Amino acid sequence: MRSFAFAVAYWTLSIAYGLTAAFAALAPGRGLTARVIRAYVRRMVQAMRLFAGIRIETRGRERLPTGAFIIASKHQSWGDGFATYDQFDDVAFVTGDHLEKFPLLGVVLKKVGAIVVNNCGGREAREALQHRAADAHAEGRKILIYPEGNLAKVGAKFRYRSGVWHMYRDFNMPVVPLATNLGVFWPGESYEKHPGTATLEFLDPIPTGLDKAAFMERLEAVTEARTAELVAEATGRPVTPATLVLAPDETRRAAASAAKAIP
Repeated sequence: MRSFAFAVAYWTLSIAYGLTAAFAALAPGRGLTARVIRAYVRRMVQAMRLFAGIRIETRGRERLPTGAFIIASKHQSWGDGFATYDQFDDVAFVTGDHLEKFPLLGVVLKKVGAIVVNNCGGREAREALQHRAADAHAEGRKILIYPEGNLAKVGAKFRYRSGVWHMYRDFNMPVVPLATNLGVFWPGESYEKHPGTATLEFLDPIPTGLDKAAFMERLEAVTEARTAELVAEATGRPVTPATLVLAPDETRRAAASAAKAIP
């Protein structure tokens, strides 16, 4: 019943605020559209609590640096974006171009300054990330990115992509890892929701100046380790390290290579 009630609230809010944001996008500047999106996010977090019974506990805000920085988050749940966006007044978020399949959403994403990149990755995606992230950096905005590039199941992880390191290096900005166990309560894009208190935890910022290998190793290690602890805290099970699995684009490439190898 909770899942059904939340689904009704989710689509009602998404359609209502989506249409409102599309009309707001006709106004000059991004201020009005951004206010609509912030209101939408707040209402969605409220709906998670009221209808799905999912409360959000935030830890580690005292660790956040002043000024602009990059948030590199674990990604287990469709609700991650709502829960994290709700923590800040203005954040530019990196998202895949799959969201542009929804009518009018592409216009809204562009208006609020979202950083839209090709889900399949590659050189084109890296260049788009570089240019659009540079615009957000020039505006002094915080940037939210999911280094895995995909929704991972609880207990699994994808290879961390290097786009976050390029921003870290190019913009000389600290990176704040974000661990979460929201996927325990709202798994991936699942219809089913499970009541409880989900945790977002901002970890110690990674200072500027690390080389690529050291940065990527540190980001993945601290994010995955704390996420595993939060999952164990929510489930009452032992802490279990996540298992590395192939991302969807990697699976497709592997399948294509295997097909070519067949005589």
